[in-house]
Amino acid sequence: MCYAIPGRVKEILEKTVLVDYFGEERKAHNEIDGLTVGDYIYAQGGYVIEKIPAPEAEEILAVWKETFFELQEVDLRLSRLDLETKGIGAETVRILDRAMEGKPPAKEELLQLLRSEDPTHLDLVFKTANFLRQKYLKNACCVHGILEISNHCKQGCHYCGISLHHKALPRYRMTQEEILAAVQEAVKRYGFKALVLQSGEDPGHSVEELEEIIRTIGREFPALIFISFGEIGIDNLKRLYDAGARGFLMRFETSNPELYAKLHPGQTLATRLEHLRKAYEMGYLIITGGLVGLPGQTLEDIVNDIYLARELHAEMFSFGPFLPSPGTPLAGFKPVNESEMLKVIAGARLVEPTEARVLITTAFETLSKEARRKGLLAGGNSVMLNVTPRQYREKYALYPDRAGKSELIQTQIDETIALLGSLGRSPTDLGAK
Repeated sequence: MCYAIPGRVKEILEKTVLVDYFGEERKAHNEIDGLTVGDYIYAQGGYVIEKIPAPEAEEILAVWKETFFELQEVDLRLSRLDLETKGIGAETVRILDRAMEGKPPAKEELLQLLRSEDPTHLDLVFKTANFLRQKYLKNACCVHGILEISNHCKQGCHYCGISLHHKALPRYRMTQEEILAAVQEAVKRYGFKALVLQSGEDPGHSVEELEEIIRTIGREFPALIFISFGEIGIDNLKRLYDAGARGFLMRFETSNPELYAKLHPGQTLATRLEHLRKAYEMGYLIITGGLVGLPGQTLEDIVNDIYLARELHAEMFSFGPFLPSPGTPLAGFKPVNESEMLKVIAGARLVEPTEARVLITTAFETLSKEARRKGLLAGGNSVMLNVTPRQYREKYALYPDRAGKSELIQTQIDETIALLGSLGRSPTDLGAK
C-alpha cells in the first residue's frame, strides 16, 4: 500500500514543481536532479521524494482513479454542516460563522468555544472544524511511520515514562544496522513515504552516526525523514538538515514558562522555542504542540498553546493527552478526558484551517479506543503508525498500555485503511496548494 498517490509534473519553476492529481494541482519543492515535465513523482509534506516510471505510476493511478472520487464523495457527505443552531448561543454561532468564512477566532473567542461542556455546543464546534478541514484540505490524510530508535534520555521531565526518573525501565539503543533494516522494511515492504526517527535525548547516538544514518536513508530509501531527538543543539540541527532530514518533531509541551520550568528541571522554554524557530529558518517542516491536562495547566494555557503552535509555523499540530506514567513525579495524577482532547483538535483546526495537518496522536488513541475516528471527525487529518521493531516497542514506555505497542505493522495498516475508507479519507499527502 502506497502512502502517496503518484502525480504528474505539469510545470517546473526552479525548485518548485506543479503536480497534477486527477485534475487537482499541488505544488512541491524538488531536490531531485533531472526531473522534467511529464514525469511521475511521489510527494510528501510538499517535497518531491521519488521519481517513478510511467508504467508503474499509470498502473497505480488506474487502480486509484475510481476509489479516489468515491472517497471524496463519502468525505463530503460526512463533513456537511447541519446549520440547525437551536439551543446554541448567538455568540457561538457568530464565532463559528466567521470561522467558516475564513476568519479564525481570536484567543478570547476560542476560549469561549472550548470552555463549554454542553454536548450540543461541542458537537457544532467539532463539525465546524471538520467542515473547514474538508473545505481547505479535502480528504487527504497523512499516514506517517514512526521509528523509535532509543529509549535512553538524559532529561528528567516529570511526566515522561522514558525520563531518567524511570529507573526500572529496561533501556535499548538500536544499532545503525537495525535502524536501516527497519527503515527498509517500512519503505520497501510497507510503502511508507514519510518516517519519523525518534528517541529520548540520548548522548549514545552521536550526531556523526545520525548524519550517516540519514544520508544512507536518502541514498537508498525514498522517504521524507523527520527527526525527533529533542534539544540536540542548533548546530546539530543544521548538520542533520544538511544530511537530508527535512522535518523536525518537537513539542514545546506548554507555553506557560513557569509551568514548563516546574516540569522540566534544568531546562527552559526559551531554549526549546529557539530550537523550533531556528529549525524553521533552516527549512525544516515543523511538527509541534503540547500536552493537554498537565497538573497546574489552565484552559487559558491550552488556548495559548494552540496559538503558539501556529506562531511557530507548525506544518502539523501535535497535541496529546497527559497520561500519568509509573516511576515519574506525576504518576499519581489523573489523565485528561476524551472531550478535552477533541476540543483541542478542533481548536487547532479553527485557528489554522487552510494549511496545517492536525495529528491524532498515539497517546490519544491510548486514552480512548474511539480517538482516531472521533479526532478525524473533529478536524484531524494525520495519523502515525508504529514501525519500531516489536521487541523494542514496549520499552519505549512514554506512558502505560500504549496503543499499537504489540500490533504487527500490517495489522496497523489494515485497521487504518479500513477506518479511513469508512470516513472517505484517502491515505495520501498530495503536497501544498
